[in-house]
Amino acid sequence: MKTLITNIGILAGTSEISLLRRKGSEMKVFETHQNAWLLVEDGFFKDWGTDSPPNIVDADIINAEGGAVLPSFCDSHTHLVYADSREQEFVDKIKGLSYEEIARRGGGILNSTDRLHQMSEDELYEQSMHRIDEIIRKGTGAVEIKSGYGLRTEDELKMLRVIRRIRETSPIKVVSTFLGAHAVARGMTQKDYVELVISEMIPAVASLADFIDVFCDRGFFTPEETARILEAGAHYGLRPKIHGQELADSGGVEVAVKHQALSVDHLESMTDRDIKLLHNSDTMPTCLPGTSFFLNMPFAPARKMIDEGLGIAIASDYNPGSTPSGDMRFCVSLACIKMRLLPEEAFNAVSINSAYAMGVSDKYGSIAKGKVANFLITRPLPSLAYIPYAYTQPFIREVYLHGCRYNNIYP
Repeated sequence: MKTLITNIGILAGTSEISLLRRKGSEMKVFETHQNAWLLVEDGFFKDWGTDSPPNIVDADIINAEGGAVLPSFCDSHTHLVYADSREQEFVDKIKGLSYEEIARRGGGILNSTDRLHQMSEDELYEQSMHRIDEIIRKGTGAVEIKSGYGLRTEDELKMLRVIRRIRETSPIKVVSTFLGAHAVARGMTQKDYVELVISEMIPAVASLADFIDVFCDRGFFTPEETARILEAGAHYGLRPKIHGQELADSGGVEVAVKHQALSVDHLESMTDRDIKLLHNSDTMPTCLPGTSFFLNMPFAPARKMIDEGLGIAIASDYNPGSTPSGDMRFCVSLACIKMRLLPEEAFNAVSINSAYAMGVSDKYGSIAKGKVANFLITRPLPSLAYIPYAYTQPFIREVYLHGCRYNNIYP
């Protein structure tokens, strides 16, 4: 099957297939072509150009009508498999309670844990598929989904089975992360819970997960506990993706680099020492600006990281407590407005670099010959900078996954 997209006003995010991430000044490069065409064959990008489009007799022709074509967003950090919303905690935050205070009162992660325990696997899947439909329509074509609201072996397995079912039934690319060390389960000491994660959970869930994560931060898990959990996960082939430096200078970056984590995420409390540690490592620092916006907390120092030669990824952190949104376009706008990224840097952060942060940038994250044809067609735009500038204005006309137009409808 061949599809030819013609009359493209701006073809953006093209690259060679060998490009896996961008760092430092490279992040300013988001390749664009004016008045272009794009050829997709059997679900993969085949060719493009700026001259007259080729005459391909058996191709379906799609007229972009002067709109832009961009690679789909890649969202490398989400918790979108969860049970119900937590808007009462939103009200508590308005009244002045902190994230940690809400957690100590039995809210936060433990609130979601209680609800998930009571919900059937089918209902959890149906709720999650509505969110999947939402993020696809907003332009996301690859997503990482974490467990971590189970905190019991059987409920962590339930979450990971739902993630696997999403992967099998949705056209979006899904990678899964085991986050049993998200909080300490009710009625357990921290020491006993860490032992449960290591001795029981990891062996039970390893076949269902691609990565392992730990919430290494003040009030949650220490660097020493994190290291033990990561070492146990490595025994089963699970590579780390770490929560770190969100609430305090917790040592999360150091343990992430030492254990060759693919990414270290949050970084709102990142230090200059952390930036130095990340140099010459394969670990992608990942910023979650939606969390900073929603919790009214500092933003990660993305501008400084790029200026000092690092690449960064940006992800949504979609979850019911601290970021109830998977809108990656809004994350691009926040990156520009609050983190002072150039639009080109922000687009690289939500495409090729976020794909790298979930281990799929060899197949996703840019428009490259041979990569999976996940892309979106926009309405006509004066420039790419208009997308983060007009941050609430609808801009997507059509979404394509594996070269096929997405038209699933969930009521």
